[in-house]
Amino acid sequence: MNDAATPLGQSWKVTLPCTRAEAEALDGDIAAFALMDRPPVLMTSEAEPDNEDSWRLDAYFEGQPSPTAVKLLRSLVPSAAGITPQIEQLPDEDWVTLSQQGLEPVTAGRFHVRNLPADPEQAGHVNFLIEASRAFGTGQHETTAGCLAMLDRMRRVGMRFGNVADIGTGTGLLAFAALHLWPRAYATASDIDPVAVEISAQNAAANRITLGKGQGQLALYTAAGVDHPAIAARAPYDLLIANILAGPLIELAPSLCARIEEGGTIVLAGLLKEQADGVLAAYRAQGMRLAERADRGDWPTLRLRKRPKIGWKRPRRIDGTARGEAPGFGSL
Repeated sequence: MNDAATPLGQSWKVTLPCTRAEAEALDGDIAAFALMDRPPVLMTSEAEPDNEDSWRLDAYFEGQPSPTAVKLLRSLVPSAAGITPQIEQLPDEDWVTLSQQGLEPVTAGRFHVRNLPADPEQAGHVNFLIEASRAFGTGQHETTAGCLAMLDRMRRVGMRFGNVADIGTGTGLLAFAALHLWPRAYATASDIDPVAVEISAQNAAANRITLGKGQGQLALYTAAGVDHPAIAARAPYDLLIANILAGPLIELAPSLCARIEEGGTIVLAGLLKEQADGVLAAYRAQGMRLAERADRGDWPTLRLRKRPKIGWKRPRRIDGTARGEAPGFGSL
């Protein structure tokens, strides 16, 4: 779907009034917009402090929104029927950062993610600071929170990993979480967007994550999927995380699965419920089986395991003592 906004290179905002109930219904991600190549960022806020039912919806677009996108936006707030939306081109500034400012902290599993230094840390949790930035993945997205919860649950049942990759890392958050859970692992994170890699490096420093190529360190690369010599050289991985859209997940299935060792695990997110069957089919064709599925609203998180081949030969591992899954949970 490619009609979210044209032309590129411009930032636009569409504003419509809404009720509090409509605003609360928009808490999360809108399935129809998620199918667009460049979905808008939706923000709701109180328009009048003294009127509890007077709210507003602001939609930030990368590029001028198409009539189709505006029509879809209007359908989300029926109370605004007959009201002309306010459409404006924004000044040349960081609209992603502006749209993410003021997001509430999120807790998923043992992790607590805050977006402002002034937000208090959560006692008894692993706290990460991921400030609003030019990259996505602050933890508010249902898919990111779903991955955090899945990783936490995997660690709680005793799974162990020694060579981890986070493909399409965004802000680096999921790679940070994996390193906390498996601190002796070799960790790799990549993104097709060099800005995201830059932001991930800054976030690593803010969260005391050491960059490097050794155990307990994070290696960052700009790459399309796993198409990078260093990512190939560090394979095979016993855990690979990919929180991207359904289309790229299907397209990348052969290359991602080729980088996973026998018995290894892939965690997939970024797909909608109605896209899950198609994504699963693509990965089953590559020798993966579904081990667990957890849905958050319209967004499933899938944990898959690579079926071991029969025979004596096993792929090499960076850390020969690491095991993809602990005894009692399907280990080889």
